[in-house]
Amino acid sequence: MTPTTTSEAAGPSPDRIQTPAPATDAQQHDPKESRRALISSFLGSTVEYYDFLLYAAAAGLVFPHLFFPAEMDPTLGTALSFVILLAGYLTRPIGGLLFGHFGDRFGRKNMLFITLMMMGVVSVAIGLLPTYSAIGIAAPLALVMLRVVQGLAVGGEWAGATLMAAEHVKEGRRGFAASIAVTGGPAGSVLSTLVLGLFAGLPTEQFLSWGWRVPFLLSAALVVIGLYLRLRVKESPDFARARAAGQVRTGIPLLRVLREYPLETLYGTLAVAGPLFLQALLVVWAVPFVVSTGAMERQAALMLLTLSSFFHVFAIPFFAWLSDKYGRKPVMLAGAVISIALVFPMFAMFQSGNGVLVALAFILGNPIMQASMYGPCGAFLAEKFGTDARYTGVSLTYQAGSVIGAGVAPLVATWLMAHENGLGTTNIAFYFIGLTLVSAVAVLLSKETGRRRAARASA
Repeated sequence: MTPTTTSEAAGPSPDRIQTPAPATDAQQHDPKESRRALISSFLGSTVEYYDFLLYAAAAGLVFPHLFFPAEMDPTLGTALSFVILLAGYLTRPIGGLLFGHFGDRFGRKNMLFITLMMMGVVSVAIGLLPTYSAIGIAAPLALVMLRVVQGLAVGGEWAGATLMAAEHVKEGRRGFAASIAVTGGPAGSVLSTLVLGLFAGLPTEQFLSWGWRVPFLLSAALVVIGLYLRLRVKESPDFARARAAGQVRTGIPLLRVLREYPLETLYGTLAVAGPLFLQALLVVWAVPFVVSTGAMERQAALMLLTLSSFFHVFAIPFFAWLSDKYGRKPVMLAGAVISIALVFPMFAMFQSGNGVLVALAFILGNPIMQASMYGPCGAFLAEKFGTDARYTGVSLTYQAGSVIGAGVAPLVATWLMAHENGLGTTNIAFYFIGLTLVSAVAVLLSKETGRRRAARASA
């Protein structure tokens, strides 16, 4: 999956871990083990992102009412909820580097077990957390702390699950395989918005009293299933082979990434910022916005988001499959063009007040615009780094991009709407276009790896 680096070609060095018995080709290409790895990566990521995005779905609907003083301005309460949301994104790069460091030194599997366990414990704790009326300022402070731990956990999840899926299959299928883990994001969004949407149909008093807590508490059952599946998966064959060949080092992977892959890190970070901005905008900001226009009730808006996320689950592997066939860069650049062309129609539909058009807006945004840019990202990032620094490199680029893109999206959208100057969502559209152009340039400057690897695998 990764070209041989100079250091790899030179043979083992004193700072590398020596272990015998390299993984065989039969192990690397075992169809049964590959399927198990794909299923485990998908379901594990789904559970992890169910927990992470459940907070995002509740940030604009629940927390402003329960975790801040009742006399506070509702707009300020919403903004503070989004600030806490951002705290989780800010700690994601730290979590990515932490788990990436140990994942590149000791393997992917154990790190993924730990991240899933952390996420489950935090979600249950949020579901049990007393509100501001019960414990005062301690309530939002505790929410911040729990969100920070969530960010650390999910920071190590995305890269690890993506690599476990991609490194268990042949090179010509790695775009598609990586996307199976990536679809855990929208699948988790489907689950989180669906479950929260079901309880959002309760009378407001009951929903804010106990209904919102149930989806967080249900996480415990999902985590148990995810942990069981992850225990059954073998270590990544790529990592096992690198370790056996003496290519797993005892140094600091982060320093190796910054020293050997500086441009790859920069381009990867910027390339994912645009699609991740749109992802967070739709999951966090769009539902409260649609409800505020009077077009529909919160339950209906959540269900429309759920529907679009369902299509999203299938759209991401489709665009990743196209990248296996035609290359990462052509597909991602075409996605950028599609997104820029459709962003104004999408916002016009959101503001239409028509339920059918709002549904179409969610479908334009998630499975078409966002997926066309995002689908190939798993393989696009993984192919930038050598095996001995891949977990760290993918974690750093993706999580830094998530801060620039997804982390600030709700706050930016709220601020731009507050300073709309009669332009409404036009300001947000122009911001998104600018960020997407930056992502497109980063993709354009990156080396193409998809077609070359697919050709080599089929040779």
